[in-house]
Amino acid sequence: MAGLVRIRHVKLPVSDLARSVAWYTDLLDLRLAGELREEGELRGAQLMHPSGFGIALREREYCAGQPDLGGFDAFALEVDSVDDLHAFAARADELDYTRGEVFDRGDYGAVLDLFDPDNTVVRLLANNPFHAGRFLGVDTDGKGGFTRYDQPTLE
Repeated sequence: MAGLVRIRHVKLPVSDLARSVAWYTDLLDLRLAGELREEGELRGAQLMHPSGFGIALREREYCAGQPDLGGFDAFALEVDSVDDLHAFAARADELDYTRGEVFDRGDYGAVLDLFDPDNTVVRLLANNPFHAGRFLGVDTDGKGGFTRYDQPTLE
């Protein structure tokens, strides 16, 4: 659709708003851009990155259905290089935050998983092979191997 520019923000349910705001601002350099109150009670926060994307946080108990994304990568953020992934890994270690290993899959890109205080996976990607205007199918074998294919099966 003409006019779409970017995803403005993703919204995540959190169990402790202050703790999650600290994690996202400390590790990802997001800045507190707004707070959301209901009848005077703080229920959410809007965090923004200088590049224009944001992450909104909302106290889980006030979310419809009280969703839990623990262990799930609901979104991914892209970085410029594998070196940037290593820098984020070092920063997570410095802050004593839980993370996975930097996994460089060559032509399939590189990944680092960061785990927020609610165990939601914040996935960082470098050299990702998916691009607009081109189809790429990937079949994993469950052992770390990948096979590419170029014809969609959903059509």
